[in-house]
Amino acid sequence: MGGLVFRDVGKAFGPVTALRGLDAEVAPGELLVLVGPSGCGKTTALRVAAGLERPDEGRLFIGSRDVTDLPPGKRNVAMVFQSYALFPHLTAEENIVFGLRSRGMDRTKATERAHSAARLAGCGELLDRKPSQLSGGERQRVALARALAREPEVFLLDEPLSSLDAQLRVEMRAEIAGLHRRLGSTMLYVTHDQVEALTIGDRVGIMREGALEQVGTPDEVYRRPATRFVATLLGSPPMNLLPAVRDGRALRAGPFLVDRPEMAGLSGRLEVGVRPERVRLGDGARAEVRLVESAGSERYVHLWTGEHTLIARTDGTETVAPGATVRVGFDPADACVFDADTGRALVHGR
Repeated sequence: MGGLVFRDVGKAFGPVTALRGLDAEVAPGELLVLVGPSGCGKTTALRVAAGLERPDEGRLFIGSRDVTDLPPGKRNVAMVFQSYALFPHLTAEENIVFGLRSRGMDRTKATERAHSAARLAGCGELLDRKPSQLSGGERQRVALARALAREPEVFLLDEPLSSLDAQLRVEMRAEIAGLHRRLGSTMLYVTHDQVEALTIGDRVGIMREGALEQVGTPDEVYRRPATRFVATLLGSPPMNLLPAVRDGRALRAGPFLVDRPEMAGLSGRLEVGVRPERVRLGDGARAEVRLVESAGSERYVHLWTGEHTLIARTDGTETVAPGATVRVGFDPADACVFDADTGRALVHGR
């Protein structure tokens, strides 16, 4: 089993630069998720790995092999597409077997491999059905089984859950994570859904404008964002950001005094960031409740301090209502500080 390495990979489509010096490594047996907004280059990276796009510069390695110039069929990768890409006139079993037979595998072995993969993907009882007789989740299981049957060095998954409804996405997230644990396979997974990225990945790579902004474990990228972009991309609602000015050795962000020793030497244009779950009601500065969003066991309370908007994520027991005046604050230990000009994180919260 090999890993997957992008080394200074660049790719442009006419005047549009899709990848800029991409350096990334998926370790053997790791599930790395690339996440970012539309147009950030994550799907292009996946297509370069698959051999569907050739990079303009840089090299690509699978294990110790330089595969940059190899066609898709010579790379020993399997891709799971957003659209499933199943032949409508073939049964599920025939769809899984088709790729194996086209590579010269005899029918008996291909059928055995298909049945084994289908059991792993949880679609063993669906093999005699055609795609039109399957639900979206069932089609995705067949697509996964088709990839599993290849027994590739690297699995490439291109937003495989985006066509499913919310409940099925949650179920399939767990299925894919469990499948990866059982197989121990190398996987590169692309999604625009930050919840998906944080729940599935061993590590998460956040992409922006064709390059990696940060790579780390889900906990690292969420709790210690390298930039303001990462801080606001991850989290629902995203991190609150408040312009800050020096106040003696501390920083003042709106009505909040943020005093920590590591902030004493900071200068320039600064912003203080705090996650909504770290904002607490009951003490601190006065604020007006502008909106309360109920999300089952949680509530998102939108607050106006007179200068800035702040969102607090609370448990469902809060009884505040729009128009009420409350006290709001946060522990300085939970605050991040960013350079307002570069977006770079200068201080992290706990």
